[in-house]
Amino acid sequence: MQRRRFIRLAGSALGLAACRPESTGGTAVPTDPPAKPPADPPLRAEPILLGGQAQKILILGGTGFLGPHLVDAARARGHSVTLFNRGKTRPELFPDVEKLRGDRDGDLRALEGRTWDSVIDTSGYVPRVVRTSAELLAPHVRQYAFISTISVYADTSKVGIDEDSPVATAPDPKTEDVPSFYGALKALCERTVSEVFPERATNIRPGLIVGPYDPTDRFTYWPVRIAGGGEVLAPGDPAYATQFIDVRDLAAFIVGALEKGHVGTYNAVGLPIPMGDVLTRTRAALKSDATLEWVDVKFLDDNKVQPWSDMPAWAPPVEGFEGFASVKSERAVAAGLTIRPVEDTVTATMEWWKTLPEARRAKLRAGITREREAELLAAWHALHPPPGKAGKKPGAKPTKKTAKNLP
Repeated sequence: MQRRRFIRLAGSALGLAACRPESTGGTAVPTDPPAKPPADPPLRAEPILLGGQAQKILILGGTGFLGPHLVDAARARGHSVTLFNRGKTRPELFPDVEKLRGDRDGDLRALEGRTWDSVIDTSGYVPRVVRTSAELLAPHVRQYAFISTISVYADTSKVGIDEDSPVATAPDPKTEDVPSFYGALKALCERTVSEVFPERATNIRPGLIVGPYDPTDRFTYWPVRIAGGGEVLAPGDPAYATQFIDVRDLAAFIVGALEKGHVGTYNAVGLPIPMGDVLTRTRAALKSDATLEWVDVKFLDDNKVQPWSDMPAWAPPVEGFEGFASVKSERAVAAGLTIRPVEDTVTATMEWWKTLPEARRAKLRAGITREREAELLAAWHALHPPPGKAGKKPGAKPTKKTAKNLP
């Protein structure tokens, strides 16, 4: 599978629908403008670095995956929060938080005449749309934090990607084809924010975001599967690294960056960690009796088991992807990013998972089914009988062919 498509899918599953206006199925009917509250007082005179003073924070979005954790983190630190969104996703959340209704693409009237100390943009995918809201807010907001992605990087073959590494580009900078040019468009959104908010823009580039409220199950698959016990198909060599960030650590870092006035670009990712460590620590945290059967990359390739989608949060370091799980985060750590233990993420994810309706828990949105797993394990054991009989040791070196199967 093509390299660009893997980068796009690996980084973009957090909700591309948020950038598309919803259709009612008929002709749009003009509506009267919403009633405006009294205009806010002028922007306060304090500098960006507020020295611990409570802020007024506007969140564009706020009810998806990252958004609720941002609200919790900001309020826990004494800040007041306003949410601006269409009211389509979980509008019942945060009944005591101010909510402004509108649309990023065409209806920003609710933001007019208002002032905030900072804005966090969790729902920007198209530069034109981001520019419109940024220009409207620039005279009335001190600092703009844009949530981007490590998918902006052009070359994932480089080990140790940092914030100065080249970013992807689109053949047509005016394109709004998000599925095809997700990373390149995010990079253009970053540039737009930095142009409109010179020396006042904070671009955050998370990696795979995991933890409670994750709608993708790209990490959740592993705690849920291991909690189920039995023999678990584990991918590739246990030493192959993965990289992710707990959504609560990301939210705390973003709020902290606003409090401290940090501007510039930051990779918000955890340290690379061997997949073997992730799964064994997950098993220990959940006190599971599951056993891990490590199946080599060639077998997965031959049986059309896809990295990332069928084997979530995992991709082998094949040619072109050697640096995919080695993104540097030293700049963010120096600015206050902290990373909690895997065990904390695992247990919190499972606690959240157990609160979901049975229908939601009946089918994971990532990973293979138990039936498919059983078929693969049976085929693997047929080729690799118990110790003492001929069999190939798992952990075979990945081949270039495997890269074609990356999602």
